[in-house]
Amino acid sequence: MLLQRCIERTAISRRMCRLAQLALCGLILTGCAAGPKTARDAELGADGKPIVLREVPPQARTMYEQAVAAMAAGDFLDAQLRFQEFLLQYPDYPGAHVNLAIIFAANGDDTAADGSITDALIIDPGHPVALNQLGMLLRRQGKFTEAEAAYLKAVTARPDYALAHYNLGVLNELYLQRLDVALQHFERYQALSGDDKQVSKWIADLKRRIGSNRRTANVTE
Repeated sequence: MLLQRCIERTAISRRMCRLAQLALCGLILTGCAAGPKTARDAELGADGKPIVLREVPPQARTMYEQAVAAMAAGDFLDAQLRFQEFLLQYPDYPGAHVNLAIIFAANGDDTAADGSITDALIIDPGHPVALNQLGMLLRRQGKFTEAEAAYLKAVTARPDYALAHYNLGVLNELYLQRLDVALQHFERYQALSGDDKQVSKWIADLKRRIGSNRRTANVTE
């Protein structure tokens, strides 16, 4: 039963990761750390809330948007080359490093992904998307405690970061066996992202299992 749930959650997690990649196309520029910060633009992030974009040089924005468009279209090779070209000229943009990490991870190259995440966090140690990607990498490596710490840093930096709460739910239920904590994060994810029917089922199941465990504990006492 647990194996089946793991398989189901892995499939859902992959789909969520893909959705996260597309969402990042609109908000990863929040990590830009160069250029004057006089003018500001706003757009909606994945959670529907305004994301403030720091002003960047027009040429840099065009290059970045071309790379993002390639990534959104699923052409990861073209996107990788464009991000790498971008970083040759503008190396201090953590968002570009994070997107490279996502591409490397999708291609199964965790070593390169780790390097890109490290580059992003050197520039911005509190970058929530980079921290979330670090948590995913550490989870794949079986470093569950370290993964939890990375996810928690992500939600500390951005409390409304739904995907990091989702990942904390998965980590705590399937790997750390902390059902109460998993429930809290899934409920937080649900509140931020809307009505996810699959997660609603998990929440109901967790409540049932937690209640059953408590009843069993009372009987044994």
